[in-house]
Amino acid sequence: MRKLIIFLGLLFVVGNAAVAQSEVSDKPSNTGFIANRLNRIDDAIKAEIVAGKIPGAVALVTRNGKVAYFKSFGLADVDSKVQMQNGNIFRIASMTKAITSVAAMTLYEQGHFQLNDPVAKYIPEFAEMAVVSVVDDDGNVSSTVAATTPIKIIDLLTHTSGISYPFISSSVQKSYVDAGIIDGITVKDITLASQMELLAKQPLMFEPGSKFAYGLSTDLLGYLIEVISGQSLEQYFAEEIFAPLDMHDSYFYLPEDKADRLVTLYADVGDGGLIVSRGDESTIFLDDPRYPVSGAKSYFSGGAGLSSTAYDYGRFLQMLLNDGELDGTRILSRKSVELMRVARVDWDDDQFPDFSLGFAVVGDLGRNSELGSVGSYSWGGAFYTSYWVDPRENLVGVFMSQARPVDSDISEKFSTLVYQALE
Repeated sequence: MRKLIIFLGLLFVVGNAAVAQSEVSDKPSNTGFIANRLNRIDDAIKAEIVAGKIPGAVALVTRNGKVAYFKSFGLADVDSKVQMQNGNIFRIASMTKAITSVAAMTLYEQGHFQLNDPVAKYIPEFAEMAVVSVVDDDGNVSSTVAATTPIKIIDLLTHTSGISYPFISSSVQKSYVDAGIIDGITVKDITLASQMELLAKQPLMFEPGSKFAYGLSTDLLGYLIEVISGQSLEQYFAEEIFAPLDMHDSYFYLPEDKADRLVTLYADVGDGGLIVSRGDESTIFLDDPRYPVSGAKSYFSGGAGLSSTAYDYGRFLQMLLNDGELDGTRILSRKSVELMRVARVDWDDDQFPDFSLGFAVVGDLGRNSELGSVGSYSWGGAFYTSYWVDPRENLVGVFMSQARPVDSDISEKFSTLVYQALE
């Protein structure tokens, strides 16, 4: 399979000038970039495809509200040799979290709750939580103590609730798995409400508010949105986020007429190279790679469930960069966006606050040790998608590919190549 991808990569990169399809609104020089330096991105992405590390990719860069770079490379599906297009749809996994965080903030701005309110005020099942104190040699939680502080809504936004993920090794991992807690992406006939009821019965890793642990906090935040709004998370996103921002290709589950634009998901299996994902590869946490075009279509994961295009997600990010407004439509106030991007939690154990309400934030450029800006914020998705927003440079970057596990660092290099091209 690796040889096939290498051959196809060479075929498309060398033999077909249309491999990188552009849709740029202005010349790079008109957006503050040096054109020949910005085009270094092309060679870097093509090299990863030729090496068999990724099947394809779409990359988008905007600056000062204008599209400076928008290209697609490689293949959306290797077996059928379907060329990647700018409009291909990707499973964005944890890039869903930023959208859920914004949706929650819209309800906050409407006066439905305060961020320091206990979650149990709206979801009583989370009123009496326990914290793990002893785990036996088999991973079973053998002893707990009562939590002395409640889970607050702000803890869900910052992943300081004590809630984890089943796929992440932790003191509660076996308890989650035994209880049937899922990671958030499923074709099973279950609902967000039923999963959150199960989650409420699980012990916490630590006292809420005391430290960071990546997990199902954003799924619980999505359920809070459902409870307060009286709508499914799917309905709320469609009406309050996607329609106002003209995000016409963003869904939890794709309509039939758009299913053919969904990229095929691959997995790097080492010496065997990239293979079509079966959903059971190590760390894949996806029970069926047919998601999101088949199955029950009943679970709306605020932490990982969305699929989207680079263009759609770029519009969402441009709204944040514009302090909550895009094309005359205001989603959030500038004060809410200001609060969202303030670093307040240490997520990577460097003893420095670098996570805010839904994403990582660069608080110290020296600690970051890569090209960038203080105040820029970013996150990524499990299937090799990522984004960043840089308010100082008025810059947005989106990279989307389709593999997990993946043996590539092109997503990080993409960011570097954008910054080195600035005038």
